[in-house]
Amino acid sequence: MSFLGNRVLRKEDPALLTVGGTYVEDLELAGAGAVVYLRSSGAHARLGRIDVTAARAAPGVLDVVTAAEVDLMALPPEVPNLHPGMVRPWLAEGVVRFVGEPIAAIVAETRAEAIDAAGLVVVDYQPLAVVVEPAGALGGGVLLWPDLGTNVCWNIGSNATGKRLAGYPVMVRQRVLNQRVAPCPLEVQASAASWEGGRLTFWMSTQAPHAMRDALAKALGLDPDRVRVIAPDVGGGFGAKASAYPENLLVAWLARRVGRPLRWVEDRSESMVALGHGRGQIQDIEIAGTREGRVLAYRLSVLQDAGAYPGVGAWLPTLTKVMLTGVYDIATVGFEARSVVTNTTPMTSYRGAGRPEAAAAIERAMDCFAADIGMDPAEVRRRNLISANAFPFRTPTGTVYDVGDYGGALEAVLEAADYEGLRVEQRRRREAGDVVALGIGLSVYVEITNGLPDGELGAVEVLPSGKVRVSTGTSPHGQGHVTAWAMLVGDTLGLPMEDIEVTHGDTAAVARGVGTFASRSLQTGGVAARQAAVQVVERARRLAADLLEADPADVVLDPAGGRFHVAGAPAAASCSWAALAAAAAVEVVEVVEAGGVVGVVEASEVVGAGGVGGVVGAGGVGGVGGASEVVEHAPAVSTVAYGGGTSVVTLPPGRLAAEVDFTPPGPTFPFGAHLVVVEVDTETGMVWVRRVVAVDDAGRIVAPDLADGQVHGGLAQGVAQALMEEVRYDSDGNPLTGNLADYAMISAVELPSFELVHMETPTPLNELGAKGIGESGSIGSTPAVHNAVCDALAHLGVRHVDMPTTPEKVWRAIRRANTSSGGSAPVD
Repeated sequence: MSFLGNRVLRKEDPALLTVGGTYVEDLELAGAGAVVYLRSSGAHARLGRIDVTAARAAPGVLDVVTAAEVDLMALPPEVPNLHPGMVRPWLAEGVVRFVGEPIAAIVAETRAEAIDAAGLVVVDYQPLAVVVEPAGALGGGVLLWPDLGTNVCWNIGSNATGKRLAGYPVMVRQRVLNQRVAPCPLEVQASAASWEGGRLTFWMSTQAPHAMRDALAKALGLDPDRVRVIAPDVGGGFGAKASAYPENLLVAWLARRVGRPLRWVEDRSESMVALGHGRGQIQDIEIAGTREGRVLAYRLSVLQDAGAYPGVGAWLPTLTKVMLTGVYDIATVGFEARSVVTNTTPMTSYRGAGRPEAAAAIERAMDCFAADIGMDPAEVRRRNLISANAFPFRTPTGTVYDVGDYGGALEAVLEAADYEGLRVEQRRRREAGDVVALGIGLSVYVEITNGLPDGELGAVEVLPSGKVRVSTGTSPHGQGHVTAWAMLVGDTLGLPMEDIEVTHGDTAAVARGVGTFASRSLQTGGVAARQAAVQVVERARRLAADLLEADPADVVLDPAGGRFHVAGAPAAASCSWAALAAAAAVEVVEVVEAGGVVGVVEASEVVGAGGVGGVVGAGGVGGVGGASEVVEHAPAVSTVAYGGGTSVVTLPPGRLAAEVDFTPPGPTFPFGAHLVVVEVDTETGMVWVRRVVAVDDAGRIVAPDLADGQVHGGLAQGVAQALMEEVRYDSDGNPLTGNLADYAMISAVELPSFELVHMETPTPLNELGAKGIGESGSIGSTPAVHNAVCDALAHLGVRHVDMPTTPEKVWRAIRRANTSSGGSAPVD
């Protein structure tokens, strides 16, 4: 029976649940010192004298470094076309621009000694005016780079930029806040460095080891082959660990400077201000149409908070534009976005990265439109969904969706939740004047995965033992790649999952790789591994044909036993994977004597640059005498097409192995529908999420338990943003949510058991039919919860409540609505 599509136990879990993982902080590095960063306590200030005299004399201190000692080029924005003048120094130079910016690096024998020494550094701050809100930054009253004359670091638009919608029967406008949130991975940022013979070994908690290798090589002026990056177990990333932070990379420079291994591990308070934040959009929505429920036009204006230094977060409105109209067939659209720098932590990608913002805007817009015309929000959606027979579908912004059935997803979630019954219960409560209001929220979403689209490496090798090693350029941090890749390869080779080992996260062990982000891994690295396994099977079939003295066309693989035999005669003779690996080991066998080929050592394939060079010998020894020379042969390399994509296949000689670099022809577009039921105490503003019903279609599902786990995590984070999570600053730029006592993370107490409805619409863009699943849950759930809270309050005259919909905000919204309608309840 095939593994694929069935529920199996994760291969990763036994070690994690018993001995535990090995993270950067767990590594045994002989003689390693510790790095601690002194961080700015002010949001915006000119730096005067930095006195490190006492720190350098403190016990255990090996070095204290400020910007003046760092001989590296400043870091330009990590995304091309962002404002080139807004470069980031390795350590603050002349000016600090946010609370938490590193000013000095202290290197000591132990972390405790480094922390003590950091407290001895005296910094002369000359305060400057602070800008925290994006709207204030856009005004330009306070400039982070006065010589540039602007805080705008990115500006994009569309054909309707600057034009407001007008002339439609129905016009609805609403401002929506998609607030700043912190990723909060369980493992904080961490890195370690060791030099030997001019070569660097660097351990890092990262989602993209090969990209970090290249960033280190560039920064340090080294050839990439002199840098080895290892990602050991990584305790979560959520997109924020796909970037190259200066604090991480500087550890390598410091280790070279002091001549010994070093390690840096931030604490949780540091992580809250140093690890990039996500979201942070102010969205102005306009939606227009007819009173019969047809949406004719939609426009979105975005003001993106980039934080103090522009990076990938400043660029993310690009993805918001890509997914602007969501699942709806809307003829006229407009989009504009500006990203501005503020005196806050720099922004980066966070689970969904620009796509949840698009879904939040269009789904809130659909509910506002439905409320304005007095139509049920489910019916409004029905009347505007892209038809299932319209794919591939090109949106007005030029995005081409591969395949979808949005109407099917909507109907599935409505049926599973008993939508009509919920509306009946809602009406009953309202008529009875129940203090606890019921709210029902919908969202129908589509998102883009592997949006560039990048390719990925997958390699499969049969070892002499008959077991198999899979190498992948993806770099997991909780997703379960070891399990999924073992399923894919084991299913192809007819081997149990326990016979498959998966190697990843080491640039010395895996030749190439892009990494794990943008829900890209299965549709790139997983497909590549599967294709490499297919190539190994075909190669093994030819080897088995020689050993069995049969035509390769007559040799078959028994998928249950993992052995090759002649078709119709499984009991006569067979070849195991171990035997075939041994046969492949003597592939390069031509022996040259006196200028000619005189014999062979073993029967095998001779593989040259063009593929299979010939089969000789049938297992015998061909007679060798005198001095000889083994003729070297290059790997066979070919390019083939799978599912419209491109696969570069490499067959290394002397090994029963294959490497595939698979590049899909385009991104894929998972979709789904979420329905959330909330209860709201109208006297206190307290919100309880009672039900979350989710339909998430990611094409063909390889590992249902892994997919469900990804959806569960995404749902939790999406619900959390809608209800409680928000990074906040005071007017002076001081963080008000700098630890997990002040920053409200969600727990199992606030979450119901999720109700998952499975649906599969395979993509034609790869042979697995698989799309991404890692971010879908967070994209659909946030607007569903948000709409549910607003729906619960609609009968009280509340039109909108900004996220997070905390009890205080809900209570104030009810009081304002009561006052505006002539009631006596005060707002405060």
